[in-house]
Amino acid sequence: MNDALFGTPPVEIAPGAVHLPGWLSEEQQIVLVERCREWARGGMRHHTMPRGGRMSVGMTALGLYWRPYAYERVLPDGSPVPPFPEELGDLAVRAVEVAYGAPPAPEAAPYDVALINFYDAGAHMGMHRDRDEVAREPVVSLSLGDTCVFRFGNTETRTRPHTDVELRSGDLFVFGGPSRLAYHGVPRTRSGTAPPALGLVGRLNITLRASGLPAAPSAP
Repeated sequence: MNDALFGTPPVEIAPGAVHLPGWLSEEQQIVLVERCREWARGGMRHHTMPRGGRMSVGMTALGLYWRPYAYERVLPDGSPVPPFPEELGDLAVRAVEVAYGAPPAPEAAPYDVALINFYDAGAHMGMHRDRDEVAREPVVSLSLGDTCVFRFGNTETRTRPHTDVELRSGDLFVFGGPSRLAYHGVPRTRSGTAPPALGLVGRLNITLRASGLPAAPSAP
């Protein structure tokens, strides 16, 4: 992956939170959309939250299975979680380097979890924090398809102050350091704004994380 297209500079939304518009070329986006279709072949889940609400966003996990609010090593039916692709780990490292001007430190926990979220026309994501990881490496978020309003808040409360950022297809958003545990969400998407070449109706979001959990023991 290259730096932002056309020399578009990174935009710091908050300390440690960086938006890189147009980081992925259209060709790279097309490849990732096809890969997401492969990774989600077993279907996407709409999780039920602890208070009974059902998430409107469909989700597939790679590397570790995420459910509110924990990681597990197997799927609900007991089958193995699809492996975390090496290509996504490499992509996360490059994203951190371009966002912060330096690669992750050698001692940093490796990226080992991908959450692939699908937003149809009516889907949204409430304000939340990515706090289920032991590690605190930056979260790497890639947008494909429809444009969304991404609401990036503060570390103390789900309410203001927050900043609304328009994330378009191909955009990269990285948040770590003092913003690693900031509340964030997607109040709405803009239907019909996906680049036609992607063949995608809706929005895909690939979120890459470092869990900091020990690797699963090898089979005897």
